[in-house]
Amino acid sequence: MTVGALFGRAAWDYDRARRQLVPGFDRFYGAVLESVPFETEEKIRVLDLGAGTGLLSAMVAERFPRSRVTLVDLSVEMLRVARRRFAGEPERFDFRTMDYARKPLPRILGGYDLVVSALSVHHLTHGDKKGLFQRVHGSLAGGGHFINADQISGETPEEETLYSEWWLRRVREAGVSEEDLASALSRMRADRNATLGAQLGWLGQAGFEGIRCSYKDHRFAVYNGRKGHENSKNGKDADG
Repeated sequence: MTVGALFGRAAWDYDRARRQLVPGFDRFYGAVLESVPFETEEKIRVLDLGAGTGLLSAMVAERFPRSRVTLVDLSVEMLRVARRRFAGEPERFDFRTMDYARKPLPRILGGYDLVVSALSVHHLTHGDKKGLFQRVHGSLAGGGHFINADQISGETPEEETLYSEWWLRRVREAGVSEEDLASALSRMRADRNATLGAQLGWLGQAGFEGIRCSYKDHRFAVYNGRKGHENSKNGKDADG
């Protein structure tokens, strides 16, 4: 079963168990918001990759009420839930059903101020992650930021085993049902986690500056990078 089909099947019930399946949920997503360098009243243009049901987009939109957000996801069903979430403000949100893994990203005049993603990029092969980081860089305005909240793999086999055991213990302590756990484990078969060190290196290769990890708790990390103003000339960073 494809990644899109796996998540499409879970779309209508996806958000219900998020707090149980993502240890440290508030700190994890909170680290994304705290990493955004803009003032809350700025009119920022945001691209959310692997937006799913719009959970992260909703948090960003609430923190930045004058923002405009483009949500991209492979799953029609996931975006259908997101459309319902944002039905009250249709002018602020744009929805694109597409596979962002290899295809050109949506473009806007001047580039996006902020590209975000949560628990999505880890489904890509390592080669596709590298290519995505380059295309994200090209989609940003000069001075724009990319923030990724995602799963990572351990630096060693021993650390990877520790991460897996830690996650299973935490979700059981949080009271996850056996049905929700089984569904999560099924979706996790599509995971292609990379180490944090490798991903920070790929950001650097893509041209990002100011690269840092603002949050890490075992398998869950939030990291970001900035596009320099000097890189925004001549459309040189175009997708494709």
